[in-house]
Amino acid sequence: MTKKITDSVVYIGCDDADLDLFESQFDVPNGMAYNSYAILDEKVCIMDTVDKRTSDAWIANVKEALGDRKADYLVISHMEPDHTGNIQTLAEMFPEMKIVGNVKTFAFYDQFYSYDISDRKIVVKEGDTLDLGSRTLTFTMAPMVHWPEVMMTYDSKDKVFFTADAFGKFGTLDTDEDWACEARRYYFNIVGKYGAQVQAVLKKIDTMDIQVICPLHGPILSENLAYYIDKYRVWSSFEPEDKGIFIAYASIHGNTAAAAMQLKALLESKGAPKVAITDLSRDDIAEAVEDAFRYDRMVLACSTYNMGLFPPMERFLNQLKAKDYQRRTVGLMENGSWAAAAARLMKTQLEAMKNIKVLDTVVSIKSSLKGETPDTMIKLADELLK
Repeated sequence: MTKKITDSVVYIGCDDADLDLFESQFDVPNGMAYNSYAILDEKVCIMDTVDKRTSDAWIANVKEALGDRKADYLVISHMEPDHTGNIQTLAEMFPEMKIVGNVKTFAFYDQFYSYDISDRKIVVKEGDTLDLGSRTLTFTMAPMVHWPEVMMTYDSKDKVFFTADAFGKFGTLDTDEDWACEARRYYFNIVGKYGAQVQAVLKKIDTMDIQVICPLHGPILSENLAYYIDKYRVWSSFEPEDKGIFIAYASIHGNTAAAAMQLKALLESKGAPKVAITDLSRDDIAEAVEDAFRYDRMVLACSTYNMGLFPPMERFLNQLKAKDYQRRTVGLMENGSWAAAAARLMKTQLEAMKNIKVLDTVVSIKSSLKGETPDTMIKLADELLK
């Protein structure tokens, strides 16, 4: 189904409600949207294609939007297959259509696909333009947001900014949910480590008159744009979004989990405004990464396992390091029936990250707390609430 965004810009993307894992790793209980757009001017320009999973629906949308017109241009904003799965299909539908990208776009194209487009390429760089008749498109390079070839496109007539994967989120377009939650999980797990590159793009955005943001995933944004841009400004700065304490535990038999729950209750009894908690063995690790970045404080609670870290905690810490986790305060809890090592190992990993303050007080449990509240837990709670 198509939808008008402006008089000349039409949404022609598709929902994929059956997708279980985005990029074969991220849970998407509400599926995924693959966004694509048609700009109908004197010349017709298609902004990206979609994943092969939704090819039939997308081709129908292209035909509905264009009617008896032909596509003159295809702009490739980002070369991942969920946006380029139908380049050949569109090129065969419109043999005279030119394909617009940058040098790296076409280098990646040749790595992914064998269909020859060498005589149809228009290679652009920062600030180059494309004349469609009554409007001009201007190309902005956005390297590493979140691939090297990414570029964004500004339509100065309708003041529409096509932002590739930036400002995207998990979920289909017909999903009724708060934007920030799934956009935050999407950002920190996919784009997050490239904060400096996002900040560079935001500086360019500050100079533009933008009325509509058209990302490659998630809803078209046309109201209160300052809210979305400010979220990206905070997220890409690595500063905490909210004051609160996130407890992430990795428990073998449930005793470390019980201790983590006990700390949560203690913090709440002492007036902590927000305490979030997750089971790293069972809950979505991508959501755990999101919460680690969202809050200014975190507690890691882990069982010692084979003289090392229980694997779910090790995996979580590796994810945080890969996403450039920084500028947070962290408390530690460990459990060990004979030779506790988890706190020392977690501290070693945290000290390799940027600007992480590890609190001195460590709660060390021998097997279980048996309903007791050790002095070290009370002291850790007080340090977290300072």
